[in-house]
Amino acid sequence: MTQWYYSDDDRNRQGPVDASTLAGLHESGQLAVDALVWREGMAQWQPWRAMAHEVLGPDASAAAPAAPTVTDGMDPYNSAPAPLASPYAPPASTLTDLGGFQAGGEVVYAGFWKRVAAYMIDSFAVGVVSWIVQMVVMAVFFGVSAGALAGDSAGLLAGGVMGILVGMVIVPLALQAVYFAAFHASARQATLGKMAVGIKVTSDDGHRISFARGIGRYFGVILGSLLLYIGLIMAAFTDRKRALHDIMCSTLVVDQWAFTDHPERQRHELGTVATVILVIGGLLVLAYIGLMVLVGFMAAMGNN
Repeated sequence: MTQWYYSDDDRNRQGPVDASTLAGLHESGQLAVDALVWREGMAQWQPWRAMAHEVLGPDASAAAPAAPTVTDGMDPYNSAPAPLASPYAPPASTLTDLGGFQAGGEVVYAGFWKRVAAYMIDSFAVGVVSWIVQMVVMAVFFGVSAGALAGDSAGLLAGGVMGILVGMVIVPLALQAVYFAAFHASARQATLGKMAVGIKVTSDDGHRISFARGIGRYFGVILGSLLLYIGLIMAAFTDRKRALHDIMCSTLVVDQWAFTDHPERQRHELGTVATVILVIGGLLVLAYIGLMVLVGFMAAMGNN
């Protein structure tokens, strides 16, 4: 059964209600002809006078309540002193991102390949920064060890091992955790890769997640990558495109316009940026495989 949403006299969103309830509101005069209505499948909200025929039948215009009296030669429908506010919007809200949080409307979940493309971009961005920091940290550890423990080879070795541990493991882990958590908890709710692809991370009900949940979600990604990445591949098969870490942390990955006052701008298709990134990534993988085959072939020839 089709579910409808409508705006009340204060321009607040009401619903969902079925068609018979909407018809009852019309008959009782509680649904104004200029009230905005929406159902799934509509690109945007429309005035009730333009959609009444879907609920009341072809004679809706004759059954509609009498229009307000025209005075001073003005059209009461088209000359309102102020434009109608979206019934999505709460009475008072400060919007700091792509339209602010708005409930209702269609939600387009980010598919597996969109998420892969976004992660490829993020991996490159954070990888470059991690590499630079790693080199600095390791150089500092080796330098301090060499200066403080001159002539003590065991101490120098211990300092080198500590430098490798911090530079190669702890530093990149910390940088990546902060990067993903901070961006996912930001106003855009997305990392650089997700912004480029046009997707974002939300809670189960569409709100922005906290930094702490973002940290937990990052370590959930690490857990999901164990056992042949099965936890990550789950995003290709679950009902709301959720990976294991999304289920664990009660998060969703959706189109950047989901849960905003412009849900009609959401895109189901992969998109140009994601397509280009995936093609480049695929070519790099093929090149790597080809190089490994070539090295193996040359090694085999050398043994002969």
